[in-house]
Amino acid sequence: MLIEEITEFLATYFFSGYTIVNTIIYGLILVIAIFGIIKLFDYYKINPTDLILPLIPFVFLGSGVRALVDNGIYSYNWFLITPGIYFIVGGLTIATLIFSIYLERWKSVDFRYTLFIIGMIIAISNLININNFNLIAMAQVLIIWILFTTIFAVLTKFLSFFDINLPLFDISDYRGKINLSIISAHLLDASTTFIAVDYYGYFEQHILPDYIYNLSGTAITLFPLKIIVISISLYIIDKYIDNEIIAGTLKLAVFILGLAPGIRNLLTLAIGVVI
Repeated sequence: MLIEEITEFLATYFFSGYTIVNTIIYGLILVIAIFGIIKLFDYYKINPTDLILPLIPFVFLGSGVRALVDNGIYSYNWFLITPGIYFIVGGLTIATLIFSIYLERWKSVDFRYTLFIIGMIIAISNLININNFNLIAMAQVLIIWILFTTIFAVLTKFLSFFDINLPLFDISDYRGKINLSIISAHLLDASTTFIAVDYYGYFEQHILPDYIYNLSGTAITLFPLKIIVISISLYIIDKYIDNEIIAGTLKLAVFILGLAPGIRNLLTLAIGVVI
């Protein structure tokens, strides 16, 4: 009886899409994982922001697997969908990172190159299973993404040139590549959702964006929402967190949280199945 109740509870709250319960629990797991990763970076003396580029193939891996599940190429189960796939890919990434670090100490090969190459090999071996692309949908997303990223970059340069700062928004922080890359990653996520929901009849799974979409009737509201929320997050990290590893880990996490769903939605939309 107890086993049946536990099974029913898990099926209801964890294996049937996003709910308030599993959203909160997944968030808590993410926080715990971040603290563990901070300890890992501190132990190996790694600057987390140096990993933004090398980790992109692993993001493609997780997002690609999810897209292939949506397309029916891989079987549908908790371990191959969000968030299960990210737990698996996260573990694989950490194992590859540790291997790359020790290889660097042994053969003096930059661990970032090893991490990137291994990630590329695994990601490509997964992506070659995709044999059907909606190029028009991909182009629409990429054009919107480039447009909004360019507008944001130009606007920040303009405000920075005239030494104009907004509340909770330090324009000078966007002169470098890190913060702008993070904003751009989330704008990709917003672009995929906007095109998919407004033009292809898809729907938003996550609770808060779906609520805002239902109020406004359009997913374009995600762009200002993303910019405001992520900019405030980056402001808090830059202003109040002095520890470089903690700040860098948080930025890396925010970057991945934007890029992963953005790539997954882009690939899913390109294959032509419902998100």
